[in-house]
Amino acid sequence: MLKTLSRPAVKLVERYLPDPYIFVLLLTLIAAAAAIGVERQTPLAVLRFWGDGFWNLLTFSMQMLLVLITGFMLASSPPVQRQLARLAARAGTPARAIVLVTLVSLAASWINWGFGLVVGALFAKELARQIRVDYRLLIASAYSGFVVWHGGLAGSIPLVIATEGHFTADQIGVVPTSETIFSLFNLAIVVALFIVVPLVNRAMLPDEAESVYVDPERLGTSAGEERPVITRPAEHLENSKSLAWLVGIPGLLFLFDHFLLRGGGLNLNIVNFLFLFLAIVLHRTPRRLLDSLHEAIKGGAGIVIQFPFYAGIMAIMVQSGLAQTLSEGFVSIASADTLPFWSFISAGVVNLFVPSGGGQWAVQAPVMLPAAQALGADIPRIAMAVAWGDAWTNLLQPFWALPVLAIAGLKAKDIMGFCLIQLVITGVIIALGLSLIP
Repeated sequence: MLKTLSRPAVKLVERYLPDPYIFVLLLTLIAAAAAIGVERQTPLAVLRFWGDGFWNLLTFSMQMLLVLITGFMLASSPPVQRQLARLAARAGTPARAIVLVTLVSLAASWINWGFGLVVGALFAKELARQIRVDYRLLIASAYSGFVVWHGGLAGSIPLVIATEGHFTADQIGVVPTSETIFSLFNLAIVVALFIVVPLVNRAMLPDEAESVYVDPERLGTSAGEERPVITRPAEHLENSKSLAWLVGIPGLLFLFDHFLLRGGGLNLNIVNFLFLFLAIVLHRTPRRLLDSLHEAIKGGAGIVIQFPFYAGIMAIMVQSGLAQTLSEGFVSIASADTLPFWSFISAGVVNLFVPSGGGQWAVQAPVMLPAAQALGADIPRIAMAVAWGDAWTNLLQPFWALPVLAIAGLKAKDIMGFCLIQLVITGVIIALGLSLIP
């Protein structure tokens, strides 16, 4: 049945979903028109919101670009490629490959979202080198695991409200992760998704005649370890193992100090630091690392050009009051029992325009928390409902798929038809978990 349902979804998306750059341009116009029409903002005010906020994600854009580049460099190192090849060899069949890549992506995304995006895509490419399987579904499966990130260890909303002095501490105090990430209802949702998402991806595997395959030669080959030919003195430094290790090993010692001696946690900067210095050590010479960098950076164009537009959209949504109006509209029809569901749905809608977990909480917390207190709803559950809504519609919003698509060499239209099926099924699971599990 799912295979049958996925066919029209895939064809519909392939035909009508534009390139992510066109998508962000359309979202910009929709957000601007809504701010003028619904919030009664003047065109000049909306123009200023947009222009003033256009560069607000520069730091984050650079972090995301580095997630792509450092992750690619690490995975292209000979030791990592050998391990990925060994793991991929265990799949054996297309069906097993789909299930395995989904599980790897789910596990990695639950640990850290940036880690999950890169590892899932790179492992999918290694599987495609060894197994003849529909490449679109393989990459869609790698991306679908991302849906669990906000219910995992790096979920920004539960970590924010568990931090002393967070911006809503006066309203709700400090909410420990035992009531959010490690609560029964959240763990039940995560477990259910770990079971259902791989099975749904497996069920959507197209027949041989409908499958789209990729030539393994297009994916490149495993990094070789050929002995370099040195023709000039400077190349001795470029191929120096000692130079790479003199810098790379101190970087790993810093991580040892961060995690074990100071008890630090994972964040996006630490993930990038880890990927980079592991890549420096495992490539063994600066020249091999630079060759890998040259290949990695080709896929970063989408991030560079599109993220500033999303920053402008976020500024329009927040400063015009449009995001708050959307949230209030859903809250107005809720009761104590249904508020988690409507919080989840509203967060999913807002996420299409504000694809940032932390940014979305800043927008929705001032609406959701007073409503929860007035209705007597469970505060941790409402916070996680917003978190899950933010993660859920990433299956439709191509913002977060850009690094995966860049690594895979595909376009959004190639994978979003499969993701659309997952959007419906995971939405039901998450909504039921938020509404029914105590």
